[in-house]
Amino acid sequence: MLNQAFDFSVNLLQAILWRYNNASNLVGLLTKKQAWYDAEQSAFWSDWITNVFDLRTANEFGCAVWSIILGVPLAVTQQPDYLTKPVFGFQTDAGPFSYRVNFNRGNFAVRNQSTISLTLAQQRLVLQLRYAQLITRGNVVNINKIMAYIFRSLGSVYVEDTLDMGPAIYNFDFALPSEVAFVLASYDILPRPAGIGVKIVIEPDLHWGFGAFRKNFGHGGYGA
Repeated sequence: MLNQAFDFSVNLLQAILWRYNNASNLVGLLTKKQAWYDAEQSAFWSDWITNVFDLRTANEFGCAVWSIILGVPLAVTQQPDYLTKPVFGFQTDAGPFSYRVNFNRGNFAVRNQSTISLTLAQQRLVLQLRYAQLITRGNVVNINKIMAYIFRSLGSVYVEDTLDMGPAIYNFDFALPSEVAFVLASYDILPRPAGIGVKIVIEPDLHWGFGAFRKNFGHGGYGA
């Protein structure tokens, strides 16, 4: 996801023919216009790369543009609770459930559909994962390389191939921040080969043991 370097500079003075070098008014006008180009034109394209083109630093407008390009929404729609689980109440009609639960057995429910907008950091994460999903070859080496780049500020992430068409196992060696966990639970955008699912394993701490990648006495607790 590294961007190619571009030179946005424009040299207007090179357009002056040699015989007009002593035309002070013309040279003065072009010099002032050159100063405007140096301050405005170059700054505009530099800001455009930062705020729109670069998925690492895109602002809300840039993320909205990429959302259209990549075909991924930047908000999560949640159905009312009573459609997904039994909730407190006295009626017999509870959506797909044949009954409602009574006191101490069910929580209150949101009756209407709700939409949760993503934070800017979540939007950038969703767009980077979606971009990776579209361009990756689907093999372990390719996926691990791009996952290491996307999650580089949080910790190590690697994927395992079970070689039996089972789910691709994503291993996170850090506790997922709530905003990242929400994205992974709400979007199916982790890259993997076509036709298989995804399994997420979170193991932020090394367990006690004597084998490779284990901690010894005084450095690691027992693990389930």
